[in-house]
Order: sequence, then C-alpha cells, then structure tokens
Amino acid sequence: MEILRCDNIKKVYGTGDSQVTALNGISLSVEKGEFVAIMGASGSGKSTLLHILGGVDKPTEGKVMVEGTDISKMNSTQAAIFRRRKVGLVYQFYNLIPTLTVRKNILMPLLLDKKKVNQEYFEQIVDSLGIADKLEALPNQLSGGQQQRAAIARSLIYRPALLLADEPTGNLDRRNAEEIVDLLKLSNRSLNQTIVLITHDEKVALEAGRIVTIEDGRLIEN
Repeated sequence: MEILRCDNIKKVYGTGDSQVTALNGISLSVEKGEFVAIMGASGSGKSTLLHILGGVDKPTEGKVMVEGTDISKMNSTQAAIFRRRKVGLVYQFYNLIPTLTVRKNILMPLLLDKKKVNQEYFEQIVDSLGIADKLEALPNQLSGGQQQRAAIARSLIYRPALLLADEPTGNLDRRNAEEIVDLLKLSNRSLNQTIVLITHDEKVALEAGRIVTIEDGRLIEN
C-alpha cells in the first residue's frame, strides 16, 4: 500500500537573476512500513524536500499525496491540522516546548485536538523509548538523547501515517545517534511505522531499508 507519493516536485525561490531552484522534478513513492533514507550533502535540497513532504512548505510545481490526500493544495491551517494528525516530524533540535513537562510535550498533538489518550499505547511508546521515568521532567532537565526520544514519542503518539525525521542524529554524539537510529528501526518494525529520514551521514542511511540520494535538487539514485 502506497503511503506517500510525490510527482514532479519543483521548488523555486526568488525571481529573475536571484532565482534559485532548490528542487527540480522530484518523484518518489513510499510504501506502508518502509524505512527510507534520503541522503545528500548540505545544500542538496533534502531538507526542502522533507518540508514539502510534510506540508510545512508548498511546492512551486507538482503534488504530494499522503494516504491519497493531496496536501500540496491545502492552505496553511488545513496543512497544520493534517500534519498534526497524519505526519510525525522529528527535527535535529527536538522542538520541545521548554515550559511543559515531557508528558505534556508528548501528548500535545492529542491535547490540541481534545482527543482521549490511549494509555496503553502511551506507556508502550515511553517504555520502548526508555523515558518512562522522565515524564514529569522539563526538557532542559534531560540530555540531548533523552530530548530526542521525547520528540520521537510526540511524533508517534497520533499513530501517524508517516514519520519524517530531519537529521535526527545531527546534534548527538555517536553513541546517542546509534541509539536514536535503533529506536527508529524499532518503531518501524514493532509498530509498522513508515519512516522517511533525511541525513548526510552514510552510516545512518545504511540502517534504512532503502536509500534515495539527492544532489542539486534531483534524485540521482533510488
């Protein structure tokens, strides 16, 4: 079953002589349960692509389908609601709310929609990620690795169709980076979670089931 499809995605910034083409004709398909790494150097367009796949940004041309819904046609409010419910996002710098406990950070997507928490699933996530004893702490009381675990838990709490991870190990030492990748692999296997991971690190990319290489805004290897 196809979860994600993008067709001929193009992203252009600026006009005239200052125009920059960040993405140039990207087409990609991801099946349910796949773990795909998109690998490329800095400036290759990989983060721009991830933002478009997650509905954070809009393509200049082309379309993005997530579970059969064209998110590229949504306005900003529609895209934000769809992203909260269907797309989990994990960033390099965690993006946790500093004044909220780890528990409330994780549950935030559900709280915003006034959804009831599935306590069994919540406990499964925090136990699997090793942060069950950190739920009442504030983010600044956690290590970088623990904050990233909390960010992953938040991205999984809504059981999203797709989890997008943008350089999730880029701010961590090698040991913590390896642990985070192992946890993503665990969620991929045990929860059948579809994951698209952006990285410049070949060692991280090799942990995925499939590697897509992007260079100068084009996919050069799939």
